[in-house]
Amino acid sequence: IMSDDNLWYEGIPFPRVFYSPEILRKAREEFVMKDEDVVTVTFPKSGTHWLMEILCLIHSKGDPKWVQSVPIWDRSPWIETDPGFELANKKEGPRLLTSHLPIHLFPKSFFSSKAKVIYVIRNPKDVIVSGYFYWSSVNFAKKPKSVKQFLECFLEGNVPFGSWFDHVRGWVSMRERENFLMLSYEELKRDTEKTVEKICQFLGKKVEPEELSLILKNSSFQAMRENKMSNFSVVDDAYLVHKNPLLRKGMTGDWKNYFTVAQAEAFDKVFQEKMADLPRELFPWE
Repeated sequence: IMSDDNLWYEGIPFPRVFYSPEILRKAREEFVMKDEDVVTVTFPKSGTHWLMEILCLIHSKGDPKWVQSVPIWDRSPWIETDPGFELANKKEGPRLLTSHLPIHLFPKSFFSSKAKVIYVIRNPKDVIVSGYFYWSSVNFAKKPKSVKQFLECFLEGNVPFGSWFDHVRGWVSMRERENFLMLSYEELKRDTEKTVEKICQFLGKKVEPEELSLILKNSSFQAMRENKMSNFSVVDDAYLVHKNPLLRKGMTGDWKNYFTVAQAEAFDKVFQEKMADLPRELFPWE
């Protein structure tokens, strides 16, 4: 099983690098959300970096200078990691922030603030395949032996950041709030332009047509793949086994290349059981 190398905090496994019980406690108890903050929240492998890049480009009105000169984790720091917490606290003015935290470990200050959260969900079967390749390519977590093994751990919630089902259920409960926007990786992929317009509307940002086309151009999979500040090629070899593990394919439905029919059926059965009481339209994948 994969849990051996994880740090367990309140029943949830975290990677050991960058995370500690102390920082997780501080993130929840001490981090102060400001009303003008915008936070990208996801379960890992759901399109986190894509949304971060889009938000950075909305911020710079499509001008790629910022995204091409500053690493993505400095532009939108992770509030629950040691380096990110410190950096976020130093930032002045409106901040872009990022988190994989489940809702019950998220900064308490958020719930009485006007800070905006954008939560991205993705077909969990694609999350599993993407997660398998990602955790196989980093040096700070136990490597899964196979997609099959990773799938089993995923169903038990025994993967970094815990149960996908609990994570999604927790955050989806916020969907009626006006400072919360829920998006899917699938809609972002299917109609990027419309989804980016939806994000701008949520943020109360007016975007000119030429700015919008620059945002789309500079946040495309190809552009991000080539951007050293976004493709993680500047990361130390101590963390990554090989380059570009974050930008592997950028597609939907890749799970069909890895799941057996039996695995897909078994997964669907668990999904039905765990998510039965939630509206089906929250999950816009086949």
